[in-house]
Amino acid sequence: MGCAQTPLPVKPFLAALFQPDADREKFLESIIPIFGPIEFSYGPIPFHFSEYYKDEMGSGLVKAYYTFETLMDRETLSEKKQFTNSLEQHSLIRGKRCINFDPGYLARDKLVLATTKNFYHRLYLSDGIYGEVTLHFRKGEFRYFSWTYPDYKDLQFLEFLTKARAAYMYAIRQ
Repeated sequence: MGCAQTPLPVKPFLAALFQPDADREKFLESIIPIFGPIEFSYGPIPFHFSEYYKDEMGSGLVKAYYTFETLMDRETLSEKKQFTNSLEQHSLIRGKRCINFDPGYLARDKLVLATTKNFYHRLYLSDGIYGEVTLHFRKGEFRYFSWTYPDYKDLQFLEFLTKARAAYMYAIRQ
């Protein structure tokens, strides 16, 4: 019989999709009290991976990815998603979002994203929030699944995430 164990803390992760004229600095300032100081970032880069957000957010979108210095307990992921959802709600312009946040966490063996959408490969966390293993780390590299979003398969993004993982591995060994 296995024994239940408390998992190691994880590195907070956030992907942010912005309209080109959105005040990114203002949004990031509101994130830091909840996520902690930014440790690494990648982007902003032009978001040309999907047309999913075009009707709501328009064209010319940019996306940036962040990891944070302060480690978190995995159980707080749904709270972080609820917080980012409230930021999105408070920033609506004529009923449409100007920003989309995707919080998650980086563990030694995976990248997990939080979502409000249920699907066969997502597990319920709490309060209407689901978790998705988007990437897994095996044999020295991140690997993706059939459901992994295209931008998370991008080589430069994977290099950013590998660097963040190295910092995480160092932190949990201390």
